[in-house]
Amino acid sequence: MDRRGKVAGRNHRRRQVPMSRYAEFYRRSIETPEAFWTEESRLIDWHTPPQQILDAGKPPFANWFVGGRTNLCHNAVDRHLATRGDQPALIFVSTETGTEKTFSFKELHVEVQRMAASFIALGVGRGDRVLIYMPMVPEAAFAMLACARIGAIHCVVFGGFASVSLASRIDDATPKLIVSADAGSRGGKVLPYKPLLDEAIRISRHKPASVLLTDRGLAPMDLVEGRDHLAAPLLEAHRDAQVPCTWLDAADISYTIYTSGTTGKPKGVQRDTGGYAVALAASMKHIFDGRAGETYFSTSDIGWVVGHSYIVYGPLIAGMATLMYEGLPTQGLDGQPDGGIWWRLVEKYKVTVMFSAPTAVRVLRKQDPALLKKYDLSSLRALFLAGEPLDEPTGRWIAEGLGVPVIDNYWQTESGWPILTVANGVEATPSKFGSPGIPMYGFNVKILHESTGEELTGAHEKGVVVIEGPTPPGFMQTIWRDDERFVNTYWKTVPGKLVYSTFDWGIRDEDGYFYILGRTDDVINVAGHRLGTREIEECVSGHAGVAEVAVVGVADALKGQVAMAFVVPKDGAALADAAAAQKLEGDIMKRVADQLGALARPSRVRFVGALPKTRSGKLLRRAIQAVCEQRDPGDLTTMDDPAALQQVRQVLAS
Repeated sequence: MDRRGKVAGRNHRRRQVPMSRYAEFYRRSIETPEAFWTEESRLIDWHTPPQQILDAGKPPFANWFVGGRTNLCHNAVDRHLATRGDQPALIFVSTETGTEKTFSFKELHVEVQRMAASFIALGVGRGDRVLIYMPMVPEAAFAMLACARIGAIHCVVFGGFASVSLASRIDDATPKLIVSADAGSRGGKVLPYKPLLDEAIRISRHKPASVLLTDRGLAPMDLVEGRDHLAAPLLEAHRDAQVPCTWLDAADISYTIYTSGTTGKPKGVQRDTGGYAVALAASMKHIFDGRAGETYFSTSDIGWVVGHSYIVYGPLIAGMATLMYEGLPTQGLDGQPDGGIWWRLVEKYKVTVMFSAPTAVRVLRKQDPALLKKYDLSSLRALFLAGEPLDEPTGRWIAEGLGVPVIDNYWQTESGWPILTVANGVEATPSKFGSPGIPMYGFNVKILHESTGEELTGAHEKGVVVIEGPTPPGFMQTIWRDDERFVNTYWKTVPGKLVYSTFDWGIRDEDGYFYILGRTDDVINVAGHRLGTREIEECVSGHAGVAEVAVVGVADALKGQVAMAFVVPKDGAALADAAAAQKLEGDIMKRVADQLGALARPSRVRFVGALPKTRSGKLLRRAIQAVCEQRDPGDLTTMDDPAALQQVRQVLAS
């Protein structure tokens, strides 16, 4: 049957069983994507309107808004000048340096043009790469927007990456310019960047022509003559610069970003310009319900995709102020402990939409619960959480404490914006604790059998979560300079199917809500049985005495692998008292056996004071697994607290 007949048939069924507003919205995005995204494309400014909405003639590649010309910086900054130029655009708060500063859209416009003029003076032009290796400071956002303004391609590398990891990204991106700083700071500890950068350039094959450095006065810097330039004098020389936006084809590359945990050759996710701008504008409206003139607060880092989409570009495109935060979730502006700092900022800046990670909330859960009631949070409409699965106890605690919806969402560096969540901007939809939600418009999400490729349509049937093409606007175009790797890595893992694999296990319940059960490559094989770490973690975290948990598969001579749980107890007695630890371990073991079966019961439950995490809050499960198996845990330069991994070693030795 042709497309027209297929749509007509579905419409006929819809008249018999009325669809919800979002279900109809979603249906249109999947069945008539060109018409759907034509409407959404009107949310941004185009210098030249698209001539063709979608070219999907070479699957799995999808080319959106063909013939259209636009600019990310124009949509994020310039187009707001006439109507809200004096309104806040970028709010910078650093509890590390005790700094608070607000830039209006007009002031942001000036700063970005100064930065853009400085880049041009250093020889950067359209299509050139600029690698940004910066702490969470305004100059990092200025640099990203300046690249977008002149058509350069930015590649942001998480600040503090070790020299070897940074060098591999320098070699892959081949930047003409690197933008960096003297140092970052974490928990009051200065982290010098310049020595790491110098060593990375020394060992890399590619040598950038220039390095532009912001001097925060935190650490001394040795400048390399002819290569290194201090930003302050260069920006001053271009104080009154007027740099027009370079109009780019929709398919032109906006940036590349490397997936976290990459081993071997870095995997640079490549993103377009037009599709990304439309996707972010639509998500701010339909998913986050963000409104111009309001304030958006994402606690992530610009080194990760959340920082790209929802610290810099998304909120600004929507005409919102974006709050950029440097510091810990438990550290005040005076440098002293303050478990209420985020809520203090919500009150002060009247934050309406907040975006954080479940791990951060678990940290806050250890603070005085009265802090959630201390501040006026009446401006806040919703808290969004992503980065790893949200367990029900944590979700319920923060939802009850804040008195606002807590909305989980699931996506990846590759997708650029949420794949699974709820779109309250389209229709108020309830969330379910433990589930990130339902498929978002444009994402044709399915669950397939890993071996046969058969679609699993029944409730609670476990399979691989995949996305059928064409992928929506904002999705990755390809892997930087490696189309073959893009196709082979993501699209050819399910037998007989050309589908994008998320590499995550999932199930769908009777209401269509998805549940993510862990990575397909993090499966524990116990005596021939395949167990997802997520299932065991969910069960353990539901115990009243558990604050945090990480479950890893550890090699076992008899069973192949066994599950081992590392638990941060709510009561410190389990850390100091052997009897208390033994009782809690027994209770947890029984809970898992009762809920998931004896096969899923961990071989041991180990108690630690903290779990190893990256500075963005992700658990370092593979590092824990490596220590358990007496292997090298690899590059740990993004670890928040190295002592946490040492605790793992100590409990294993005891």
